[in-house]
Amino acid sequence: MPDQPPAAAAPRAWHNVDADQALADLGTAPEGLDDAEVARRRARYGENRLLPPKRRGPLLRLALQFHNVLIYVMLAGALVTAVLRHWLDTCVLLAAVLVNVAIGFIQEGKAESALEAIRSMLSPHATAIRHGERVTVDATQLVPGDIVVLASGDRVPADLRLIAVRELRVDEAALTGESLPVDKQTASVDAAAPLGDRWGMAYSGTLVVYGQARGVVVATGADTEIGHINRMLADVDTMATPLLRQIDRFGRVLAVVILALGALTFALGTLWRGESASDMFLIVVALVASGIPEGLPAIMTIILALGVQRMARHHAIVRRLPAVEALGAVNVVCSDKTGTLTRNEMTVQRVVCARDVIDVSGVGYAPEGAFTIDQHAFDAAQWPARCPELALAVRAGVLCNDAQMRRDEAGLWHVEGDPTEGALLVLGAKAGIAHEPQARAGTPWARRDSIPFESQHRFMASWNTDAEGHAWIFVKGAPERLFDMCATQLTHGVEERIDPDYWRRMQTDLGAQGLRVLALAYRRGAPAHNTLDFDAVAQGFTLLALAGIIDPPRDEAIQAVADCHRAGIRVKMITGDHAETARAIGAQLAIGVGKPAVTGAEVALMDDAELRRVALDIDVFARASPEHKLRLVEALQQDGQVVAMTGDGVNDAPALKRADVGVAMGAKGTEAAKEAADMVLADDNFATIARAVREGRAVYDNLKKFILFTLPTNGGEALVVLAGALTGLGIPLTPAQVLWVNMVTASTLGIALAFERAEPGIMRRKPRAPGESLLSGFFMWRVAMVSVLMMIGAFGLFYWELSAGTGIERARTIAVNAVVMSEMLYLINSRSIFHSVLSWQGLTGNRYALLAIGACVLMQIAFTYAPFMQHLFGSAALVPQEWLKVLGAGLVVFLGAELEKWVVRTSGLARRLGGEE
Repeated sequence: MPDQPPAAAAPRAWHNVDADQALADLGTAPEGLDDAEVARRRARYGENRLLPPKRRGPLLRLALQFHNVLIYVMLAGALVTAVLRHWLDTCVLLAAVLVNVAIGFIQEGKAESALEAIRSMLSPHATAIRHGERVTVDATQLVPGDIVVLASGDRVPADLRLIAVRELRVDEAALTGESLPVDKQTASVDAAAPLGDRWGMAYSGTLVVYGQARGVVVATGADTEIGHINRMLADVDTMATPLLRQIDRFGRVLAVVILALGALTFALGTLWRGESASDMFLIVVALVASGIPEGLPAIMTIILALGVQRMARHHAIVRRLPAVEALGAVNVVCSDKTGTLTRNEMTVQRVVCARDVIDVSGVGYAPEGAFTIDQHAFDAAQWPARCPELALAVRAGVLCNDAQMRRDEAGLWHVEGDPTEGALLVLGAKAGIAHEPQARAGTPWARRDSIPFESQHRFMASWNTDAEGHAWIFVKGAPERLFDMCATQLTHGVEERIDPDYWRRMQTDLGAQGLRVLALAYRRGAPAHNTLDFDAVAQGFTLLALAGIIDPPRDEAIQAVADCHRAGIRVKMITGDHAETARAIGAQLAIGVGKPAVTGAEVALMDDAELRRVALDIDVFARASPEHKLRLVEALQQDGQVVAMTGDGVNDAPALKRADVGVAMGAKGTEAAKEAADMVLADDNFATIARAVREGRAVYDNLKKFILFTLPTNGGEALVVLAGALTGLGIPLTPAQVLWVNMVTASTLGIALAFERAEPGIMRRKPRAPGESLLSGFFMWRVAMVSVLMMIGAFGLFYWELSAGTGIERARTIAVNAVVMSEMLYLINSRSIFHSVLSWQGLTGNRYALLAIGACVLMQIAFTYAPFMQHLFGSAALVPQEWLKVLGAGLVVFLGAELEKWVVRTSGLARRLGGEE
C-alpha cells in the first residue's frame, strides 16, 4: 500500500481507463484498502458528501424583499394616508406590503431547497471491501480507491469505475434522461463518450435495477457527476419573470411621472396662480394620492392566485406565483422526451419477417391493437396460413421473457421488469398468446431452463417444451448477435438459407425510424446434457423476425405541439436518448422536421455565438448532458427568447432553475427537479403545458385589462384635481375623497376583471415580444383618452354646479359620483380590449362584474346619504336630477370607449396590435 494516496482523481476520464489500470492508478487492489489508508485518504479528500452552499441569512433575505418599486409605491401611499390620518387605508396598504414581502420570502426559501433535494439522493450506506473483507459502511466514509460492491436495488454511493460485472443494469435517467436502464460492462470507451455511453462507469445517485458488480471509487462528494450538477445549480441565477421586469419598469416610470406632475402643479399654482404654499401642498397631496394605483399589487396577486387555481384543475401545480404570467410570455418550450412527449411505455410497432412487414397498432401497455400487412388487417386465426413465422416469433417473445404484465384496481395495465420485454408481452397479449414464461413442468410451453440476458453476450435464451413434449429453444437479443447464431430463416413456414443482406437492410430501416430493434429466433430440440449453457446456443438457429420497438408519442402531445406552433411557440426536444430515436419521435410530433438532430458532443464544441444561432434554428438535441441543457437555455435567453424548460431528473435541475419557467414532472420527477422548478405537472403530460400557456396568456390579458381599467381612474382624478388647481376653482376632489374613490374602484370593481375568461383566439396569437412594455403606445393613448373623458365629465359637472351656485360640498359629491359612475360603466368596456361589449354576453357575461357594480352602487349611496360618511368625507345628498347628470357623465366614457374600439377594429389596427377582430 502506498504511503500517499494518488493526486486528485476526479478530473480524469476514468471511463477511458482500463479497469486494471484504474486500480493501479488509484493505488488499490481487489481486496481493498486498510483502515489506516482509508483514514489518510479521508483526511485528504474529505467526506463523501455534498456541502451546502453559502446562503444569505434570513434577516437579509427578508430585508431584500422590500427592495421593490411597487413596495416603495405602496409605502408612499401608506405615508400619504397616514399624513391625512386616513388610518384604515394606511393599515390596508401596510398589510398589502407585508403580504407581498412574506410571499416572496417564503418562495425564495423553497427555491433554495432544490440543493437539499440533490444532497438527499446520495446513498446513506455502502458495501465496501476493506482489508479483504466485505463490510457495510456509512457512504460518507468512502474514499477514492475503495472497492464497492453493488447489487440489485442499491443506490450507487460514489462514482465508480467498474472492475467486475454480472448482468448489471443501472437506471441513469436522473443523470442522463435515458429512458431505459443501461447495460454495464468493464470495457473502456472513448474519452469523448457522452455520459450515457460510459458503459464501464456507475455514477453516484443512480439506481441498480438488476445484476451485481464491483467497482473502484474514483470520485467522492463534490467531485462526482452529481456533485458537479450541485455546483452548477448553486451557481445558476433565477431569472426574473417578464411581468416582474415590466412591473419594475412601469413602477419606476409611474413614480417619476407622479412626482414630476406634483412638482409642476405646485410650481404653477404658487408662481403662476399665486396660491398659498399650504393650499397647493394639499392639492399636490391629493394629486399624488390620485396617481398611486394602490390596488395594483393586491389585484395582481389575486389575478395570479386565480390563475394558479385554474392551472391546478388542469394538473399544473404552480410553485412560484409570477410563473403563472410568465407562461403567457413563453415563445420557446424546451421539452424532455421520455414520459413528457412520449408515454414512457415501450411498444412494438413493427415486426419484420422474411417476406412480410407487419404493422401493429395500439400504443402503451394495454393489450389492444391489430396486425396489418400492406394495410390489410388479419386476426390470429389467419396467422398459420398467412404468416406462420409471425405466430412463432410472437410466442418466442413471450416465452423468452422475464417481465410480468399486471392490471391494477383502476383497470390500467403495468409492466414489472424490463420495458422492452414488457413490449413483447403486450404484443403477445394482442395476439391472444397467454403469458406464462415460467410455467410449471407438465403445462404447455413450460420453461425448463434459461440463460438470462447479459450485456457481454447481448441475448437471452429459454428452453421450453410444448403440449406434445417437444423441446424448443428460443432466443432474443441484439440483431448482430443473432445473425451470427442463425444459419436459416423461416419463410412461409419453410426453413431456408438466411439472407444476411436483407436482414441488415431491414435492421437499418427500422433504426432509421427511431425503433429499437430486437431479433427473435428458434431451434428445435433439447440442449446437450439437458443443460442450457452458452455452448448449447452457439449456432444452428433459425431467424424468425425483427421487432421494432419504440416509446410512442402521446396522442395529446401531438395535438399540444400543434397548438403551440399555431400560437407562435417553438417546441424544442432536448433528450438524453440517441439522435436517431430523438429525430424519429420529433418527426412524429412535427418537431424539427427536415432538420438534423444536434448531439451534446457537437454542442460542447460550439462557442457561445454559434450556439445561439444553432439553438434558435435546431429543434432536436440528443445525448444532452446537464451542461448542454443549461447552455442551450442560456443561449436562447441571450437571443431574447422567453424559455420554458421541462425535465424530471437531477440533471435537469440547473436548466429548470435558469429557465424563465421551469416545469418539472410530478409523477416520475426527482425531488431535485421539482424543487428547482416553478411549476410541476401532476400528470407528466406535455399537453398540460399547452393548457398552462393558455391560462398564462389569459392571466396577462386580465392584468392588462385591470391596468387599463385602473389607470384612467388615477389619470382622471389627477386631471380633475389639476384642472381645479389651474382654473382657481379649488380642489374638486379632496385627498380623502380621492382615496375613497381609489379604494372603491380597486377593492370592488377592479377585482371583477380577475375572473374574466380567456378571449376567443387567444392561442392563435403570436407570443408577445419579450421586451414589450406593459403599456404600449396604444395603451397609453387609451389611458389618456379615457382619463380625459372622465375629467370632462367630472370636472365639467363640478364647474357647472359651481357656476349655478351649488355649494362646494355638493359639487364635489357630484364630481366623486361622476368619476365612480364612469368607472362602473368603463368596467364593462374593459372586459375586452378590442371587442365590443354591446351585446347581451358583453354586458352580462361576467357575473362578478355585475356583483361588483351592485356593491359599488351601495357604497356610493352610503357615501352620499349616510350622515357619518358625509361627516367623514364632506359629501352631501343629491336629488334625482343630479343623478341623471352623473349617469350622463358615465355614458360619455362608456360610449366614447366603444366608439374608439370600433375605429380600431375597422381600421385593422386591432390585428396589428395582436388582438382579435
